[in-house]
Amino acid sequence: MNLVKNVGQTDRNIRYAAGGILILISILGGPWWLGLVGLILLGTAYFGTCGAYMPLGIDTTKNDKE
Repeated sequence: MNLVKNVGQTDRNIRYAAGGILILISILGGPWWLGLVGLILLGTAYFGTCGAYMPLGIDTTKNDKE
């Protein structure tokens, strides 16, 4: 499966930070679903592809090329 990269570098950095924070909150006693959301954010940042962006036509990699 060939996924199109649609998550730019700034977007990736925000996703890494937010995902890490949500996982930490979940580990420290927060709801379990925050950890799951954090894992999804880390995964989309790592692979550079966001499934929610595809049907909406969003591509934040365009900001990196300017």
